This record gives sequence, C-alpha cells and structure tokens, in this order.
Amino acid sequence: MEFLSTYETGNTSMNTYKTKFLVRCPINNEEISYKFEIKINKKILVEEILDFLDKFDVGFHEEIADELFEKFGGVQKMSAIHHGVVINTERK
Repeated sequence: MEFLSTYETGNTSMNTYKTKFLVRCPINNEEISYKFEIKINKKILVEEILDFLDKFDVGFHEEIADELFEKFGGVQKMSAIHHGVVINTERK
C-alpha cells in the first residue's frame, strides 16, 4: 500500500490510497487478486487499511466492498477478474 496523492480542489482536500490484495472465492477456493482505491477527505493510516484487508481470507467481492465502505467511507472502487468476468464495484 502506498499513499499516492493529496490534492486540493477549491476548499476540499482529497487523499487517494490504492492497493492490491488477495482473497479466496468461497465457491471454488480460487485465489482472486483485487485492486482497491479509496478517495477520502481525511487521513487514513496505511496500517489501518492493511490490517482491515488482512481479515479477508475468503469472501464475495460485493460483500468485501460493503464492509470496506462501512469501515472507511469516502469514494471507493474495487475490481477483480474471476473466471474471465470483470467485477467492478463502486461505493460512495
């Protein structure tokens, strides 16, 4: 995980964090690589994001996205490819 950018637009500051993580499919145990991005107007400790992602050993994409949004808020995008199907979620 790395802190990518802080930028200002008018009076609004926005921070963007991006990372990748692995979770197994609960149906067939296939390991799936996820890309996750969060844009938020406050600081989030990188370690807090990584610790939260570590709790996902097995799970469905959409449910992981819901839990991440509940925890951190902001504007979040997550994507993965499972059996050739691209899954994109956005929460705001």
